[in-house]
Amino acid sequence: MYFPLPRRLLILLAIAPLSLLPVNDSFAQSPPSVIGTRAVMTTWSDPLEALGTLSAEESITLSATVTDIVAEINFRDGEQVEEGQLLIRLEDAEEQAQLRASQALRDERRNASTRATQLQDRNLAARADVEDSQSRLRQAEADIQAIEARLTNYRLQAPFSGRVGFRNISVGTLVTPGMELVTLDKLDVMKLDFSVPEVFLGRLSPGLMLNTSTAAYPDDVFSGEIATIGTRVDPVTRSVNIRAELDNADGRLRPGMLMQVIVQQRERDAVVIPEAAIEPSGDRHSVMLIEENDGKTKLSRRHVSIGERRYGEVEILDGLEADDLVVLHGLQLARDGQEARLIGIVDDDTDIQALLEADR
Repeated sequence: MYFPLPRRLLILLAIAPLSLLPVNDSFAQSPPSVIGTRAVMTTWSDPLEALGTLSAEESITLSATVTDIVAEINFRDGEQVEEGQLLIRLEDAEEQAQLRASQALRDERRNASTRATQLQDRNLAARADVEDSQSRLRQAEADIQAIEARLTNYRLQAPFSGRVGFRNISVGTLVTPGMELVTLDKLDVMKLDFSVPEVFLGRLSPGLMLNTSTAAYPDDVFSGEIATIGTRVDPVTRSVNIRAELDNADGRLRPGMLMQVIVQQRERDAVVIPEAAIEPSGDRHSVMLIEENDGKTKLSRRHVSIGERRYGEVEILDGLEADDLVVLHGLQLARDGQEARLIGIVDDDTDIQALLEADR
């Protein structure tokens, strides 16, 4: 008599012979490929962040002090000018005529004073006449000085070397007192004003270095130092004003720019690695250390204590020493105690992308 076997038993009988087949080594997991980076000993400081505004080292707006017509303009928009250079001359024909008349009167009175002195030397003139002629001569000289002083109002010269702004006037323009004619900024050194909470006052001092950046040049960092610390704390905001100086030899920075400021506090030597090499787990942090022994590359997990972070880097307080090699790329597949294939080491001349392309 035929008794059919249960369906589950038939499946088990079909699978059993397959379990006896040998395992193919090609299915075994190959060592993961990783890229390493070395821990470095470098100068480190705690960053204090703030926002600041730039202003020129020297900045003025030249204005007219008299009413007259523009006779001469000696600059172009945005031109670099030198101290003492004549920028604008107003029509001064009337004042020049008054000056020549006063000079002629001075010459006449000088001759009269000379003749009176010669006569008095020969006892042919009274002493009072000599003194009167000398007094009139001094009056004429004073009148000339007054006219020459007024003439300076008709000539606008650069009080310092710098860069002029846009020219909004033309020859023949009638100007009046207080009318703004041109701006002048000295841009070799920029002043950066920002404020910080008063709790940081004890950590700041003139000469402390800082780094700044701006949206206009997102890939560039501009360095400077604190020049002056304000003498008062704002009783409302509880902050103190700070003024720093930035070198601007290339002229890229402009007055009024908004700057992101990072003040470098408590400078010290520290072990530093890229932030991407850190694996966080709750409130603990670890790295994957790369060790090379007997021609083999093995990975081992190392717990570390971290300090401050900045620009994609992190300070290591404990757990690593300078020149230790850690995994920077390939952490997803890296396991503690596992062998690995080291593709290369990132340094100042080689980045991850270059190593990956070379390994293809």
